[in-house]
Amino acid sequence: MVTVKEVTEVLEKDVFTNKGYYLGRIKDLEIDLTSFRLKSIVIETQPNSEMGRLLGARRVIVPYSVVQAVGDVVITKHIVTSTPQEGEVSKGEIQKSS
Repeated sequence: MVTVKEVTEVLEKDVFTNKGYYLGRIKDLEIDLTSFRLKSIVIETQPNSEMGRLLGARRVIVPYSVVQAVGDVVITKHIVTSTPQEGEVSKGEIQKSS
């Protein structure tokens, strides 16, 4: 179950992969309201971040299942992906957010 405290503590945290790549900052969360569990994190990418270079998107939705740790920063699994072609979603459960 997700508490208000947990939600507010994770917002605005920096996100890194477990290999040290900077992805961006958490700007929003998706919560499954039937089970009150975190479903996804919404990361605002930075132009100089790994995710910003790969996807070129401002915000991306990342499934919470790839989050490994939450502390001073958030650590996710390192997802190997190729640069998506126009109109294509990248491999590895990462989706562009509108």
